[in-house]
Amino acid sequence: MKTLNSTFLLRFAIVIILLAHSIPGMFNNGINDFGNLFLNQIGFAPLGVPIAWSIKLSHLVAALCLIFEKFIKWACIVTILVLIAGIVLVHFKEGWFVVGAGRNGIEFNFILIFALLTIMFPNGLHKNISNFKRHH
Repeated sequence: MKTLNSTFLLRFAIVIILLAHSIPGMFNNGINDFGNLFLNQIGFAPLGVPIAWSIKLSHLVAALCLIFEKFIKWACIVTILVLIAGIVLVHFKEGWFVVGAGRNGIEFNFILIFALLTIMFPNGLHKNISNFKRHH
């Protein structure tokens, strides 16, 4: 079964994280609050709420893509871009640590980005770089 390949466990973990990070906010007003109380306040008004919903819906779509192993590279690229934007807009000013020596830092986004890169390139970067050089 293709979906149970070598990346399945990592994909499954990322799916759980993406769903846990998106679905509750759809029902507890968290997404609207993020749009109104954060994004609009830092200069995205009046688009804060639509942007917030786009982010969370992208998490939901990415989770489906990862679990069913469809459009993996696109799902990973979009999610990585969202995570980088999160680092720039939210987490960088808080430092590295999520908990412990700090709070709300970049370390969680950092590991998620590299987990998604690992899913995108399950055979490592060497093979992908070699293929790229051969075709260009």
